[in-house]
Amino acid sequence: MTGMLAVAPSAQAQPASDAERAGRFDNGKMWTFDVPPVDYLKEAYDFAPDAAWFEKARLGALRIPGCSASFVSASGLLMTNHHCGRSHVTAVTRDGENLTDEGFYAASVDAERRAPDLYADQLVAIADVTDEVYAALAGQETDAERAAARQEAITQIQARTAEEAGGEEAGVHVEVIALYHGGRYAAYTFRRYSDVRLVMTPELQLGYYGGDADNFTYPRYALDVTFFRVYGDDALPLKTDYAFAWSTEGVEGGDVVFVVGNPGSTFRLETVAQLEYRRDVREPTVLHFLKARAEVLDAFIKAHPNHPASPALRNTLFGLLNSVKLYEGRVKALNDAVVMARRADAERQLREAIAADADLSARYGGHLDDMARVQEEREEQGGAYRAFLAITSPDLESATLRRAMLAYRYLNEQRSEATGTAQESLRQQLAAIEDRPPELEERLLTLRLQDFEAALGAGSETVQQILQGRTPAEAARVLRTESVLRTAEETQKALADRTLSADDPGVQVGAAVVARMMDYQSASAGLGAREQELASGLGRARFDIYGTGVPPDATFSLRIADGIVQGYSYNGTVAPPYTTFYGLYDAYHAHGAGTEWELPARWLTPPETFDRATPINFVSTADITGGNSGSPVLNRDLEVVGIAFDGNIESLSGDYIYLPERNRCIAVDARGILEALDEIYDADRLVLELTAGQFVSTEEEADAVRSSR
Repeated sequence: MTGMLAVAPSAQAQPASDAERAGRFDNGKMWTFDVPPVDYLKEAYDFAPDAAWFEKARLGALRIPGCSASFVSASGLLMTNHHCGRSHVTAVTRDGENLTDEGFYAASVDAERRAPDLYADQLVAIADVTDEVYAALAGQETDAERAAARQEAITQIQARTAEEAGGEEAGVHVEVIALYHGGRYAAYTFRRYSDVRLVMTPELQLGYYGGDADNFTYPRYALDVTFFRVYGDDALPLKTDYAFAWSTEGVEGGDVVFVVGNPGSTFRLETVAQLEYRRDVREPTVLHFLKARAEVLDAFIKAHPNHPASPALRNTLFGLLNSVKLYEGRVKALNDAVVMARRADAERQLREAIAADADLSARYGGHLDDMARVQEEREEQGGAYRAFLAITSPDLESATLRRAMLAYRYLNEQRSEATGTAQESLRQQLAAIEDRPPELEERLLTLRLQDFEAALGAGSETVQQILQGRTPAEAARVLRTESVLRTAEETQKALADRTLSADDPGVQVGAAVVARMMDYQSASAGLGAREQELASGLGRARFDIYGTGVPPDATFSLRIADGIVQGYSYNGTVAPPYTTFYGLYDAYHAHGAGTEWELPARWLTPPETFDRATPINFVSTADITGGNSGSPVLNRDLEVVGIAFDGNIESLSGDYIYLPERNRCIAVDARGILEALDEIYDADRLVLELTAGQFVSTEEEADAVRSSR
């Protein structure tokens, strides 16, 4: 980490230009509902929403696994992105169907299909618990003690808050959210809805129009939307008073919009030293890992398009390709001199503000330099970080290697006469690891062995124990032919017969991996505890200095972000505020059949009443990041004007800094969604529910109602 401590605090230079000067909103505009930005909205837009407005915005928004969503009808209709619902569409697909490619529409309420692993959380209460958490830290001396005391306090707060709200029987879920890196804490109480059913999803070619080539780009023409329905405890469609009405007028350039959702994570409040570690070690390592796994999955899917595992693997691949572009953008942003200069200027101002206050200086004066030293130690562990990154991932790791590590631990538990409970837990974990297609499994195993060799060094003791003088490919082949851990069936038999042995080549590899990994994890945990304490202290200092005028980093918790519908300059031209279906057809005719811009048959012969001038996507300056996918985009009246689904490629620097001249939130236009539902999919039941708020059970009833008007 070059020069991390080379500049003394007193010698930190002023920015060389206005472009390198920290701006008021560099830390973004992801406002929390704990402290709504009432004064700011009045200042910025002469708009002063009351408490009831913020309550409806909060209760109409939902959080689903990995994404955001919202209620869009009083009968529990839930809207999210196509890419957020894709895995759940796969989960409800029956034999002989291909709902991912062909789409789905439930013409009656009885045809709506329950997604087994999908739930929706509604934030119903917020309580500031900062003082309670920090009271638990009193008297704790070491970082480890403070970390343990903090976690114990959080666990107790969550349990108590949940019990007071009715507990699991009432569908209550509580999380204590750390804001400002632990400078503040809030208990968020959620009402969890676990009966969520698929209502409508377009074809993959529309939901993912343009594929990976168009991902993180604009202009766009994607119908990235899917509808589910939330059911209540009585197994009937949920009745809610907090659904957002649907706007039929939409938005125009210059309009104010609000995105209400759950941004996953940003790093805008991290120190320059932390960002330099990300630039030099973490992000490049993750990018390399993702690219390598994406190449393996893509090759397997292309070679075996009809393999039973291919649909699920394709969903995983789409996620990987999205992450590859994300990390490419992150690496580029961290090597952007202007971005880093502005972060350095913000840190200079923070350092000076701390030094100017005797109390803050006494408590936090050395935190920035101490944080830099932690990052230097992290960099020293860079090889181990590269070697063991995501090594237990069920989607991206070799099943054989995962079994090998667990099998070694299982045998160790036997030798140490550990409790039967510990052994049984490891046995169950082993049993839960499913086989992968052999060709894919061997390639993933080879990849990991190559990672070990490259990251730890061919001459390291760990690598020599793993490879035994072989190449990674040769060692992988030995494990796949000689170890009983190569399949789930043989593993189970060895456990049942008590023939699993430390001499098994898989167990030997597991022993070498686990020993080195435990050393790394122990050292990393110590640094992590220290880093958390320093970040928490800096968070408290920042909060004392700037208050709520600086929003906290994203934490996959509910936020409201304001913005303006506005195009932007790129590649020497200007991107328009919105695109239309004309552009969708232009892209199809320009690229042709068999490409990522191919259109399904029904789209090639639309009815004459289909209006191709209808907007399909639009952009705004609203501040979003991963996790915001599926967030409703609302107007001042809290009407749905769109649904956020992506950012432009320029916005990928937004993980570290918010620059409204670059950042754009890309949304599917409410007008385009309605036009497609009405004219292409003939989904009268949905159109009636969205436009008139009228829920009917069948398509026939909807036709009758609409005909009578």
